[in-house]
Amino acid sequence: MPETLLRGADVVVTMDDAGTELARADILIRDGVIAAVGQGLATTGTVHDMAGCVVTPGLINTHHHLYQSLTRAVPGAQDALLFGWLRTLYPIWARFGPEEMFSSALTGLVELALSGCTLTSDHLYLYPNGARLDDTIAAATEVGLRFHPTRGSMSIGESAGGLPPDSLVEAESKILKDSIRVIDAFHDPRPGAMVRVGLAPCSPFSVSRELMRDTALLARDKGVMLHTHLAENDEDVAYSLARFGCRPGQYAEDLGWTGADVWHAHCVKLDAGEIDLFARSRTGISHCPCSNCRLGSGIAPVRRMRDAGVNVGLGVDGSASNDSGNLISEARQAMLLSRVAYGADSMSARAALRLATRGGAAVLGRDDLGQITVGKRADLAVWDVSGIDSAGSWDAAALVLAGPTHVRDLFVEGRQVVAQGRMTTVETGALAARQRRLALALAG
Repeated sequence: MPETLLRGADVVVTMDDAGTELARADILIRDGVIAAVGQGLATTGTVHDMAGCVVTPGLINTHHHLYQSLTRAVPGAQDALLFGWLRTLYPIWARFGPEEMFSSALTGLVELALSGCTLTSDHLYLYPNGARLDDTIAAATEVGLRFHPTRGSMSIGESAGGLPPDSLVEAESKILKDSIRVIDAFHDPRPGAMVRVGLAPCSPFSVSRELMRDTALLARDKGVMLHTHLAENDEDVAYSLARFGCRPGQYAEDLGWTGADVWHAHCVKLDAGEIDLFARSRTGISHCPCSNCRLGSGIAPVRRMRDAGVNVGLGVDGSASNDSGNLISEARQAMLLSRVAYGADSMSARAALRLATRGGAAVLGRDDLGQITVGKRADLAVWDVSGIDSAGSWDAAALVLAGPTHVRDLFVEGRQVVAQGRMTTVETGALAARQRRLALALAG
């Protein structure tokens, strides 16, 4: 791959350990890796003019359900709490197939890319009508984003006391067999990997204790990470107490679901003991502020988590519970909610941006990402701050406080995925038209 030089950025927000920000700086990319950062750099390769721009590490999304981008703003689910929301949407999702999975993933990935995201996880826990995890991996390959899909699962249907309809659950033997298949086919543990696979039973109320435990054993045998929903709202905690006789954090620990290779989504209702457990065990948390607001779940105690030393990243969650997938906007929402809960000094704009970069990299076990420093992968978001949404801004913190909310350019592994605000890899007009067609068919 030829060299690429990003020349003369107004500010390069490195997100290094010292929080260094460089004025009028260049970034040299060689073979997908950051080769140099500084002023007056030269190359015989391609040069991009960064005047009027702020450059940050690519943003990292630690929790999503990409398939849900086909079910935004569904009547009956717009004003429901979590369990009622799920019961409304399960019958619609049961009608999906491979085309719906691929198109919705492509749409969600494009939306993320335009908002500065270079790496996203995805939690796919239902596989109706022949759909497979492979469908979403194919979409990520087409878009050009770094991807951490998780092979999710549901095994306890309504007839056995679970929440999902029986038509959407799978036999646990089938789940474990397919988990092995997708790991062997797609997981890449090497630095710079474009695809890593995780295992992710949906939640404690949709799988058995045995599947949770067996999945943890399989993941550690295969060297992959574990992910699930946990302590999302009061109903979730009440279910755990009634069904298992303990709080969600204790349930997770009992089944091997704590450690640096585990991250949980939401964790809105963790108590002080659970926060301490996650800090001691280095268990990660994906904070999903917009979704938690949308479903009325509450405000996650992120300030207490960070003070305790818990690894926290950001997640947009699914577009059926967020209705958007803009990661820089998620950072702003995280900052605002923290200030509502803990005061105006509880989270700065730069701290919110760190959650979206370094925080996400730590949660997903990617020490090769999240910083603009020599040797890290060249995943870079370029923000044009010369427009009206940034006019009058004095500082790089405007990215979170004011805008813009879409990138001018995006580089993943040194390859340009967004150029001048437009995707280079996907024709978005045709994609939007297909997505509308599929959504209308589901609504009919």
